[in-house]
Amino acid sequence: MSQDFPKSAAVLAHSRRFIPGGVNSINRAIQPAITFVRGEGAYLHDAEGRRYIDYHAAFSPHFLGHNDPGVRDAVVRVLTNGESLFGAGSTVLEGRLAELICTNIPWVESLQILNTGSEATAQAIRLARAVTGRDHVIVMQGGYNGWHNDVACNLMTPLRALGPRRSPGEYPFHPISAGIPVAHRQLVHPINFNDLDSVRYVGERYPVAALITEPVLQNIGVVPPQPGYLAGLRRLADELGFVLIFDEVKTGFRHALGGYAQVSGVRPDLVVYGKAVANGFPIAIVGGRRDYLEWFVHPEPAKRVLAAGTYNGHPVPVAAAIATIERLLAGHGAVYRHVETLGAQMEAGLNGIIKRRGINAVVARQGSAFCLYFMDHLPVDWHDLASHHDFALDEAIRQEAIRRGVFCFPLATKQWSLSAAHTSQDVAVTLEAIDGAFSIGPAPL
Repeated sequence: MSQDFPKSAAVLAHSRRFIPGGVNSINRAIQPAITFVRGEGAYLHDAEGRRYIDYHAAFSPHFLGHNDPGVRDAVVRVLTNGESLFGAGSTVLEGRLAELICTNIPWVESLQILNTGSEATAQAIRLARAVTGRDHVIVMQGGYNGWHNDVACNLMTPLRALGPRRSPGEYPFHPISAGIPVAHRQLVHPINFNDLDSVRYVGERYPVAALITEPVLQNIGVVPPQPGYLAGLRRLADELGFVLIFDEVKTGFRHALGGYAQVSGVRPDLVVYGKAVANGFPIAIVGGRRDYLEWFVHPEPAKRVLAAGTYNGHPVPVAAAIATIERLLAGHGAVYRHVETLGAQMEAGLNGIIKRRGINAVVARQGSAFCLYFMDHLPVDWHDLASHHDFALDEAIRQEAIRRGVFCFPLATKQWSLSAAHTSQDVAVTLEAIDGAFSIGPAPL
């Protein structure tokens, strides 16, 4: 398919002269190597002049759609009003954003504004270590919490490297990056999602400072918590004395203003937001219990957790975040009702295709996020998914969907994301394209 994108290929070839691999985030190195030049609402336009209905949303930040007018206008006002990056003192904008979040999300009593999800998860873990005086961290096999040493591991580890399921038990640290010291890896304990026995197993054997998890694993599609799992984490955190951190970089603001914690009714100690907070502008939030956040200004210098960054609270993404949240608050949840309606339409349509064609597949959906799994049941963790999912068919369907004008990330199990800019007609066109994509020969039941 790559030969169909000569202008995109030329852009990439030029970038490769100056940028390793030609991309500034390795995850963007996809096939076909499409170069997009414009995004508007639910659509992307590539260098060849083709238009796609977009379900990637830049790894899901564009919850309101690309170049949302309300968000864009807020940013333009900042740029024209002289609200620059001052680098000294507080600002009206950052105080307004903090107030909006803290008054609408009860478990965020205080917060810090950062720039990326990785920064925010790093700060949350550092804060948990300071508060507890412990060093060890529990992470989820198949989860993704950023690029730093504590969490750059065990994302989609092949089962031949992991070995058989261990419950209760932990898995070896499998780095997804070079340069992580061996000694550091000994502080991090990967376990399977939805496995409370393994949380207890690790928590009783090591001085655990924090457990960090996406409340829904959305970097391997949409793998939801089993009934009682998140509540069980809350009980174990209280019993064993570790800090419960919800990484809601992908789930936050997309599933509800208060993220999946609001959906589940389970209160984390610390929570991290990113992506959809500012509808695609670079910002992240670490928030939670006020007594924990106060460690950023602890009166004893030796106990103080450093919170610093030249671009923290930059007025452009802060203004974008305020506009995004005000839109999400408007109309008593109108945005969430709209995307839920579209999500239900998509799910019903996909299930209809599966049934009519006799395909061995199931649909996982949480609100605006969905994923097709080519297996006979919804996965509960990475072991389950890696053992049963047809990865080759998944990628083939994605490639064919792209050829038919529907853009999804062309890697198996990656989440599809609806936005408020999508319409019922977009969903109908998408279902027609996916139905046609199955002409490549799906695996029968």
